[in-house]
Amino acid sequence: MQRSFPRISSTASAVSGSVTVKETNRIHMATKAVRDLPIEEFILPGTRSCAACGLMLTYRHALKALEPQKTIVAVPASCMTVLHGVYPITPVKVVCINNPFGATGASVSGLVAGLKATGRDDYNVVAFAGDGGTYDIGIQALSGALERGTNFLHVCYDNEGYMNTGTQRSSASPLAAVTSTTPVLAKLQHKKDMIAIVEAHRIPYVATASPAYPLDLFDKVRTAREIYGPRYIEVHAPCPPGWGFLNKDLIKMGKLAVDTGVHVLFEIRDGKFRLTSRSLTLAEKGRKKTVADYVKGQTRFKKITPEQIASLQEFLDRRWTELMERHTRDNAAQLTQAE
Repeated sequence: MQRSFPRISSTASAVSGSVTVKETNRIHMATKAVRDLPIEEFILPGTRSCAACGLMLTYRHALKALEPQKTIVAVPASCMTVLHGVYPITPVKVVCINNPFGATGASVSGLVAGLKATGRDDYNVVAFAGDGGTYDIGIQALSGALERGTNFLHVCYDNEGYMNTGTQRSSASPLAAVTSTTPVLAKLQHKKDMIAIVEAHRIPYVATASPAYPLDLFDKVRTAREIYGPRYIEVHAPCPPGWGFLNKDLIKMGKLAVDTGVHVLFEIRDGKFRLTSRSLTLAEKGRKKTVADYVKGQTRFKKITPEQIASLQEFLDRRWTELMERHTRDNAAQLTQAE
């Protein structure tokens, strides 16, 4: 089922203020085909991650964009530590430091300072943390690192729960999701707006991505690599065992999240917002699928009520409209020139 919604007009209008979104900053997304991605793989076969892991696919493409020979990764207790394996054996060809759950921001701050003191500030310092290590337990140290202007990239692979420890609820879990700590009534709150919290720190680069759109993901990580200062990318990482869908449907579920507006693809450079990839296309067409299409394929929503579906749809529609309006406002001058 598809749902009509206000779209960004194809012509500039002095009355309505609407402008075209065609070709908006598309030049920034340079990678056109999967064959253009680097051939070398930095994750070897035989990881300890689950089959069809959204994190695994995210990490694969992110490492290709990071120059792993000059990258140090810091990870908290999470699915990522499972993927990396037990010391001294690892399937990942990158230096990795495991740190306490809430200390990732402090860990990368120390790494950046140490590298600078020893004249090796050409290294990429990257934090890979789940929503628990970003939205919840890790938010204090992350906020401190962002506020201090620490030169690092934080990638949040958001699988919307504590999947490594038994599918507990996090503040990233969506409304009506059944988790091991919300088994009866399911989650009663909407997802936290972590992007707004991060953007409030006025950092130079904030973006969202999805493993279902690997070229967009690759380009955003590569863009972030070239920017100095704190950077943040939030990746929506579908989790088959935690969400309750078949392994073969990983990419389908990731694309459905974008097509319904559950996850919107965009980037914010120095405060300037723009939609990207599939989300930009949806804004041009003015149609997207309904949230009912998204929840019916996941057993975690087995207790969702019609009222909750309506609430979630209204929540997502309102956010979508706000993001389209911001895209139009922030790109108005450029788009008017394109006309």
